[in-house]
Amino acid sequence: MLRWLVAPGDSVSRGQAVAVVETTKGAIDIEIFHDGKIQQLVVPPGTRVPVGEVLAILEDSAAGESSAGIGPVESLLRQSEDAETAWARSEMDSVPPGERVHPRRRISPAARKRAEQLGVDLDTLRGTGPEGAVTSADVEQKAAAQRPLDGMRQTIAAAMARSKREIPHYYLSTRIDLEPALAWMEAENAKRQVRERLLQIALLAKATASALSDFPQLNGFWRQDGFEPAAGIHLGVAVALRRGGLVAPAIHGADTLCLDELMLAILDLVNRARSGGLRSSELSEPTITLTSLGELGVDCLYPIIYPPQVAIVGFGTPSPRPWVLDGNMVARRVVEATLAADHRASDGHLGGRFLRRIDKLLGEPEKL
Repeated sequence: MLRWLVAPGDSVSRGQAVAVVETTKGAIDIEIFHDGKIQQLVVPPGTRVPVGEVLAILEDSAAGESSAGIGPVESLLRQSEDAETAWARSEMDSVPPGERVHPRRRISPAARKRAEQLGVDLDTLRGTGPEGAVTSADVEQKAAAQRPLDGMRQTIAAAMARSKREIPHYYLSTRIDLEPALAWMEAENAKRQVRERLLQIALLAKATASALSDFPQLNGFWRQDGFEPAAGIHLGVAVALRRGGLVAPAIHGADTLCLDELMLAILDLVNRARSGGLRSSELSEPTITLTSLGELGVDCLYPIIYPPQVAIVGFGTPSPRPWVLDGNMVARRVVEATLAADHRASDGHLGGRFLRRIDKLLGEPEKL
């Protein structure tokens, strides 16, 4: 537990981030799943607890009953944070009106002490306190982002070993003529400002999510010897972290988003994944994963399913290839698309139809 974002007595609503915790996947925001009021904070910041531990007691606003919920904010921490805020404000108040503030860094005494304990270089921090003051919470978040990769690699190793041991994978691949999609995207981007332009990943994600609407057998989970179809299409997008490791946070309802919305969602996920700002639901709720190594020049990849999901889609690097079009040999930008799926939930015939559907959608990009 790194820090709480709420205090006892605070009213909270479903989806609200209430705490920041450190996991093997980085520092993530923990969300509340019920409306109500924080009655008690059980776990103090800095405490290591097992998965499934009760973090806070929530009073259900509808039922008026107390129930175990997500995390609490201990009064001692709240007092510490308030003290740091008061210190930062007093520093600002000490400057005479109209006088230019000297650009020295404001770092609270508590933050300096915590940085020394955790081995954090204060020069690398951007403060979130008043006027950019660095607080102990900033130090703790930075320390979490700097942690060794051992935990993440162990988590990935355990999940992939379980996947190959327990899931009967079948693999399919197909070559897709991506020329229509890329030509349409390039023409569209020529009309836009730089910050509004689309990237190839948005086209691939949109085609994948749209195709899943007709193939629910690939969108869900294998649990307790049975397939559970997902209620929505929450597309996990694999993101390589700068410090190493990999996460695949979910874009919720990816099939319902237009291309521009999907592009913004992908950029937002990538930025927050690499800065340690993901939410717990984004990491726990993907119903299928998309992975691409296109920027690395990889022609084809055969990914491993992330349990309990039952499928994962991969795309390589589009590259010019000889292609027969209307009886003539021409050069077209072609991409290798692959599917790894759980043979308990689907079969190769269905998987092949799914890839063919993605191919068709990418051939008509203006309809995506």
